[in-house]
Amino acid sequence: MSKMKTKSGAKKRFKLTATGKVKAGQAGKRHGMIKRTPKQIRQKRGTVTLSEPDARIVKKNYLPYGL
Repeated sequence: MSKMKTKSGAKKRFKLTATGKVKAGQAGKRHGMIKRTPKQIRQKRGTVTLSEPDARIVKKNYLPYGL
């Protein structure tokens, strides 16, 4: 049986923590900053931990060896 391939887009977008949680960049920061309040822009810095259902999908389908 051949090995499963990791999705190369997922490699660039997600990181796994030591406890197995999935970290991703904040959504809503690509364009349209003029509409957003300064508070919103500040709060969207950095990364967030994905919710458990989303993390399960990412780990199963896109990062098969990232246990």
